[in-house]
Amino acid sequence: MTATDLGWNGDTHAARERQTALAGQVILRDGFAKPLRTVAGFDVGFEDDGKITRAAAVLLDAESLAPITEVIARLPTVMPYIPGLLSFRELPALLAALEKLPQTPDLCLIDGHGIAHPRRLGIAAHFGVASGLASIGVAKKILIGQHRPLHEMRGAFTPLRVESQQGLGEQIGWALRSKVGCLPLYVSPGHRVSMTSAIELTLRLVNGYRLPEPTRLADRLASRRPAKTQA
Repeated sequence: MTATDLGWNGDTHAARERQTALAGQVILRDGFAKPLRTVAGFDVGFEDDGKITRAAAVLLDAESLAPITEVIARLPTVMPYIPGLLSFRELPALLAALEKLPQTPDLCLIDGHGIAHPRRLGIAAHFGVASGLASIGVAKKILIGQHRPLHEMRGAFTPLRVESQQGLGEQIGWALRSKVGCLPLYVSPGHRVSMTSAIELTLRLVNGYRLPEPTRLADRLASRRPAKTQA
């Protein structure tokens, strides 16, 4: 699958319209296996001065969080970075990594945003719609929205909302303090996961680090950092 197959042909206006259309296919209710058996983390890095997109996927046992397998997919980078259109750049490699996993995960955590996006189609939402899998976006930085100050305690969370004519209205995700002394994470449903389940599942998957274990391992693999340097 290429970026063109996903709707990118060099026309940013058309790509934004495509995002809006795909956002209408996002399902914000739970549609994953219960109990969860496997969960996968996904992240993207780049090689050769950005010419190669490097997608990492790590499959874990959902109960013990023990890694089952990890894979890397490398594809030529076919479009530049354009704010708001990140998924068109990264999704082909992420889907290639998904195909290399030995089994289909029950839940996917993507390093990036779900519906916490100007057109409600961040990389996790786009990935979910394209793959049909339940997905959650876990981002390191806020893209849109505002939230109340977070308590410093581990596990504190508060709604992430976007402004409306009446003030702070629609909830698009959560701000989460996953580790004391660290900046918040921004958690939002991607596809087939409810708003409540997005935060509950992410908290279950945090294992002493800032990032939940699936995306922590995928982040390390995508960026090729050794385990001892990952905090």
